[in-house]
Amino acid sequence: MQQISLAPVDGVHITTLMDNSSDALLPDEGLVRRWGLAGTAGPLAVLPAELAEEKQSYDFLRAEHGFSAMLDVGGRRLLFDTGISRDGLVGNLDRLAIRPDSFETIVFSHGHFDHTMGLNGLADRLGPTNVPVLLHPDFWLRRRIVSPDRTLEMPTPSRSAIEGAGFTIVEERQPSFLLDNAVLVTGEVDRTTPFETGMPAAHQAFRDGAWAPDQAVHDDQAVVLHVRDRGLVILTGCGHSGIINIIRYAKRLTGISRLYALLGGFHLRDGPIVAETVAALVDEAPLVLVPAHCTSWKAQHALAAALPGAFRPNAVGSRFEL
Repeated sequence: MQQISLAPVDGVHITTLMDNSSDALLPDEGLVRRWGLAGTAGPLAVLPAELAEEKQSYDFLRAEHGFSAMLDVGGRRLLFDTGISRDGLVGNLDRLAIRPDSFETIVFSHGHFDHTMGLNGLADRLGPTNVPVLLHPDFWLRRRIVSPDRTLEMPTPSRSAIEGAGFTIVEERQPSFLLDNAVLVTGEVDRTTPFETGMPAAHQAFRDGAWAPDQAVHDDQAVVLHVRDRGLVILTGCGHSGIINIIRYAKRLTGISRLYALLGGFHLRDGPIVAETVAALVDEAPLVLVPAHCTSWKAQHALAAALPGAFRPNAVGSRFEL
């Protein structure tokens, strides 16, 4: 593999805009700023409430089964994934006082609807726009999950509709740079570990006129930065490529061996893969570990027990100042 030069940055702020958890009682903790009753990342919004003596109540951030995050590098902002619902992401942007038109680029980790369909609400708010949307060519695949009792066909992103809304689509299978070589989008990740085997065969894609197992989810990609004197910061959506595959690929690609922070969905549900992944992450020794979205309760607890100094719980509105 030919190494590429990833420009170091002095720091990056990563804010969780959508995740499966919303917790207004989480306190600030070191490099983490929380939004809510115990945090300092922003003021609480007020809503009318006719049944309260004061005629008002407080508004909190919404959680849903989806993921979205904002990367801020020296005041320049990228949006990574958009969550699942039309009003989820844009509503949380309003609550966090983040302007939807402040993003230079949108990066999609992959085409699953819980990471993409929030683009509907963003399009409503922005109107015609030429914001670039960076994605892998397999992003457009029709997909479904087949089980003995039902078949769930997933909503499929529409190229014509997204382009019709004014977004500029940039397809790339290979690694690519954003923000003057400060942000690396991995593109398709090499699969090298023996234990990260992807989705079950019940996850299928429609290719060449027929449904077939789609265990690899080749469009799964991550975002990587190099914080000066600290190491790599890696942000994933679901981590369908395998979180250890992603780490090792980012290291080989950049030639940087030190892992500073790992954040996002790890797609660890249950079974032997949890123990094998935890053991490999202990060897990687990240200083900051933030499992989110599709990382199961069992996997979260295993990670917290194995890496207590690095583990940080995630919640909507959390800002990680790296």
